[in-house]
Amino acid sequence: MGDCWDHAALEAESKFSIAVVAGKRTLESVRKQIGELAERTDHRLPRLITSDEYKPYRRVLLEVYGVAKPRRRRGCRGRHPKPRLTPPGDLVYATVHKHRRKGRVIRTSIERIYGTGEQLERALAASTVSGKVNIAFVERYNGTDRHLNSRKGRKVYRFSKDPGLHEAMTHYAQTVYNFCRPNRSLRLPWGENHWRWRCPAMAQGVTDHVWSIRELACRQAAPP
Repeated sequence: MGDCWDHAALEAESKFSIAVVAGKRTLESVRKQIGELAERTDHRLPRLITSDEYKPYRRVLLEVYGVAKPRRRRGCRGRHPKPRLTPPGDLVYATVHKHRRKGRVIRTSIERIYGTGEQLERALAASTVSGKVNIAFVERYNGTDRHLNSRKGRKVYRFSKDPGLHEAMTHYAQTVYNFCRPNRSLRLPWGENHWRWRCPAMAQGVTDHVWSIRELACRQAAPP
């Protein structure tokens, strides 16, 4: 599994990793990722969804959040056609395309997939962390994930040989990132010349303190 492409859904303002899928990016893995994202957020639409230009995302977003619109039958015979999925009015989704030359990124371009230009501008104006469409936050998470999980190091002999263990370590690293690692961008002033350090789970309101690895190991982090 040395060429594994794990992918994550991240909440940019709290840096909280909501859903991570271990394995290569395929239509089915994207369905699992977006399905978990919707389930863990009670199917509430985020203010803005961004990703790279991987095309299955736009299809799966319609499958998960789309509204079924009936279609008229042509003529008087035959079955009625299946309803067509259309994006809801408050779905705003944009992608980032990286233009490369000789393996290096020379520029990026933005494409709005769902939602109006006005909706996109409002979503960016309401953001507290970025005024433009980007995927920098999830890329930063991927870098931290590779640091936490040496199985994902590139061009090394530490790659996983067992898919089950690889998936288990992926979720373990996700939990450590959310609960046990203070994030510098989330710290708050605490008195004079002091900071209150917070992890993503604290910023999301899931916990009130940074967990130790011992505390994590002694708790049940997910349902059986």
